[in-house]
Amino acid sequence: NREKFRPVYHHTPAYGWMNDPNGMFYLDGKWHLYFQYNPYGSTWGNMTWGHSTSADLVHWTHEPNAITADAHGSIFSGSCVVDADNTAGFGAGAIIAFYTSAKSTPWGDSQSQSMAYSTDGGRTFTKYAGNPIVTSDKPDFRDPKVFWYAPAKHWCMILAAGQEMEIYTSKNLIDWDYASSFGRNQGAHGGVWECPDLVQLPVEGEKEPRWVLFCNINPGGPFGGSATQYFVGTFDGKKFRNESPTQTKWMDWGKDHYATVTFSNAPDGRTVALGWMSNWQYQTVLPTPPSTAAPTPSPATCRSTATAANLPCAVPPRPRWTPPGAKRRRSPPSASATPTKCPPSRTATRAATNWNSNCAIPAPNA
Repeated sequence: NREKFRPVYHHTPAYGWMNDPNGMFYLDGKWHLYFQYNPYGSTWGNMTWGHSTSADLVHWTHEPNAITADAHGSIFSGSCVVDADNTAGFGAGAIIAFYTSAKSTPWGDSQSQSMAYSTDGGRTFTKYAGNPIVTSDKPDFRDPKVFWYAPAKHWCMILAAGQEMEIYTSKNLIDWDYASSFGRNQGAHGGVWECPDLVQLPVEGEKEPRWVLFCNINPGGPFGGSATQYFVGTFDGKKFRNESPTQTKWMDWGKDHYATVTFSNAPDGRTVALGWMSNWQYQTVLPTPPSTAAPTPSPATCRSTATAANLPCAVPPRPRWTPPGAKRRRSPPSASATPTKCPPSRTATRAATNWNSNCAIPAPNA
């Protein structure tokens, strides 16, 4: 590493611009990270899915670009699933990627949902001939997150649609039916809603789990610019119900935590989230090109309080990595290595391995 200011611990592209983490999944001992990538410059544009892999979420190997622009448009954010039962017909164990195709037209910006499949473990993808698979006339219609809902034996897709999230269902990952919308008059609406996720998490001290809906918003964060809000509630395979409709909850109280989504197919029933370590408020004036952002993994569980179940308002401290043969320098930790303390209205106590507030995140053990 000859670049003085390149992060050592966090993932960065070999060259170029990076923002949202995309399409993340785990398979056969490898964590796959795709990301919004401009391979031709250090500012946003030419959106492509870059690709890196890791065995421990710390040491990353850069892979060839995975999905590139086509006649349908640039490749915006999305997700991947491992189709173990061959529901889509591309082969058992195929990796199915879902992404937003975005392009400008004489009538305005067009955004629709497309898919691609991989039969070599996510290294290369073939685009589905019938793209796009989900369309809308809404201008901000993007970022599909797909997951399996076992009780009903169907796939679910949640995506951003203006100031709401829309949920669709499918048996084969190709044909999708609209099921419901969420978000009107709930949470913060100071900016565009995007990059959703919907995951089930255990609640410490309780038998019943909760569903957590991640909603990234830009602008409208508590300290300016972009941020990640979340909602806790129930989900029946078609409709999400927020248990605290009058509350706005923020996943992180720092400025550099955005586009947070989770890995699919994580081992041992874990839920591991990853966010973009930057902010749209100042992302165009960063002083250290060509690497412009670094995501950070965080495993999570929920803790119940007297009023509701909540996610953390502080991230755990993480060990700093020293290259082999190098001496450890005494220097300030990176942005994500410093716990972000809760606002005065909440209490935080230091535990042996994590910061605890309303919800505890265990230390990474990837």
